[in-house]
Amino acid sequence: MPKRPSIPLFALAGLLLGAAGTAVMAADGETRDWRSWLRMFPNIAPATQPAYLEECGSCHLAYPPGVLPADSWKHILAPESLANHYGDDASLADDLAAELRAYLMANAADTSARIRERAFAVPGAARSDASLPRITETPYFIRKHHQVPARLVMDNPEVGSFSQCNRCHIGAENGIFAEGQVEIPGLGPWKD
Repeated sequence: MPKRPSIPLFALAGLLLGAAGTAVMAADGETRDWRSWLRMFPNIAPATQPAYLEECGSCHLAYPPGVLPADSWKHILAPESLANHYGDDASLADDLAAELRAYLMANAADTSARIRERAFAVPGAARSDASLPRITETPYFIRKHHQVPARLVMDNPEVGSFSQCNRCHIGAENGIFAEGQVEIPGLGPWKD
């Protein structure tokens, strides 16, 4: 049996490319650092279940299941919570609600193997009220958005709320939430 190298060749090649900062030629003829290509791939698994995309995506972004833990999705899709879904009546037939709940819970942050999704499962401060869980109140969301002035979002009529992820994250529907893919409506690309 031939002796195997201790480091797989592809890993070694990746390390060398990273160290060298190798540039790649884009289809538009521009040269880009290879790391810019990483911004084009999902860092959170996008929502894919057809009924969820249709039912929930008809009113707002069909949030990726990996942005809340299973217990949060269970609470959000409980019949009493759907009847008062963040101020709206989003009641669903019992069988449809059960189907959506099962999909969201099976793909939730605390069941994910993705690092960024697991970060959404880290518990935050205990809630003192019985209100519905909010992605915008997770410690991970707060940490990633703390530098964004509220005026760029809350006072921006084209955004209105931090819950409107797809207004600024131009790849949100595809699970792309990379900082380099953020465009604040009316202001342009986000720069730290």
